[in-house]
Amino acid sequence: MTRIADLIHDWNVTAGTFRPARPLQFDDETLRDGLQSPAVSDPGLEQKLDLLERMDRLGIQTANLGLPGAGGRPREDILKLAQHIAKNRLRIGANVACRTVVSDIEPVVEMSQKAGMPIEVCAFIGSSYIRQYAEDWTLERMLQNTRDALSFAKQHNLPVMYVTEDTTRARPDTIKALYTAAIELGARRLCVCDTVGHATPQGTRAVVRFVRELADQHDKSLGVDWHGHRDRDLGIANCLAAIEAGADRVHGTALGVGERAGNAPMDLLLVNCRLMGWIDNDLRSLPEYVAAAAKALAVEIPHNYPVLGTDAFETGTGVHAAAVIKAFKKGDVELADSVYSGVPANMVGLQQRIAVGPMAGKSNAAFVLERLGIEPTDDCVQRVLAVGKSSKRLLTDSEVRAAAKG
Repeated sequence: MTRIADLIHDWNVTAGTFRPARPLQFDDETLRDGLQSPAVSDPGLEQKLDLLERMDRLGIQTANLGLPGAGGRPREDILKLAQHIAKNRLRIGANVACRTVVSDIEPVVEMSQKAGMPIEVCAFIGSSYIRQYAEDWTLERMLQNTRDALSFAKQHNLPVMYVTEDTTRARPDTIKALYTAAIELGARRLCVCDTVGHATPQGTRAVVRFVRELADQHDKSLGVDWHGHRDRDLGIANCLAAIEAGADRVHGTALGVGERAGNAPMDLLLVNCRLMGWIDNDLRSLPEYVAAAAKALAVEIPHNYPVLGTDAFETGTGVHAAAVIKAFKKGDVELADSVYSGVPANMVGLQQRIAVGPMAGKSNAAFVLERLGIEPTDDCVQRVLAVGKSSKRLLTDSEVRAAAKG
C-alpha cells in the first residue's frame, strides 16, 4: 500500500475488491444525447471539433456524433467530425444514433466511405411494453424492423450496436427476443438503456446481468453497454452497478446534460472509475473539458458540482482548513489533498484552496495572506479575520488585500 492508503481505512473495499473482467470503455454522448437537453445551445462545428479532441485526450474510446436521420446541418457536422478523426488520426472512435429503420442507416454508408473510417450504427428501438402499447407496436413488427435494418447494415459492413430503449422497464421475453435477433444479424454490441431514469442500482445489476448472460450464451466476445439517465439522481451509482454486472462500455455526457434531468455525467464517471482503480486515464485535462462543454452548450457549471465546481476543493471552515494547512506546512501535498477530501485535487489538475469567511479561523487568514505574499502579522491577521467573520460569504483575494491594509 502507499503511505496515504496506510493512513486511511477504506470501508469501500472491506468486502473485497472488484475488477472488471473486460477492459472498460466509455462512450461520450455529449454531441448527441446531450444536445437533447431543453436548456442547451447547439454548438458550432469548431466547438464540436474542440470537444471531440478533448474527449480523445481523456482516453474516451468512442463519441456519438449525432443523429444522421435529422438531415441538414446535424448530418453535415457528423461527416466533418468523422473526417476530422480520420485526418488527425485520433484514437477515439465514432458512432451515430439511428432508428431501427433502413432510411436512418442509409446515410451512414456514404458517411463512412467519405470519412474513410468505420462509423458504428447505434440502432435503437423501444422495448418496454408501455412503449409498445402507446405506439401500437407488436413484437413481430419490432422484430421485422430489426431484421430489415440490421440486414442492411450487415450488407454494407457497418458495425452495429443494438440499442433497446427503456430496457429497464421491458419484459425479459421481449428483451431476449430482440437481442437474440440482433445477435443473429451481426450486432457486436448490445446496449441496455435506462431511458427514463427508472432503475435503481439493484435493478441495474439484474437487467445487465440478464443481458450479459444472454450475450455469453451466443458469443462471449460480444460487448454490453449501459446507457443511463439521472431522473432519480442515480446516474453514477447505476453506471458502477452496470460495470459490476458485466457492462464493458458505459455512456455519459459532459456535466450530465441531456433530456429532462440529464444523463450520467461523463466527467464524474471517469473520476469514480479512476478512484475505483478500474482505469488509469490521465484526468488532468478534465476541468478544461467541462469548461469547454459549458461554454459550447451555454450552460453553467454549478458552484457545488462535485470535483469540478468552484467550491469542490475550497474551504473557509476553520477546523477543516487547519488540517489542510498543517499538511501543507509539512510540505506534504498528497496529505493535504487527502486529509479533508475524498477526491485528490491533483488527480484532475487542481489544488486545495483555503479561504476566509464567517467560519474561518486565524490559520485561514494567515495562510491566505502568505499565499498573497503579505506578511501575516498578528494585527493583519486580526483585521482580515474580522472582515471575514462579518461577511456573509468567502472573501475574494482583492477583499483580503484591502482588509490587510486596514
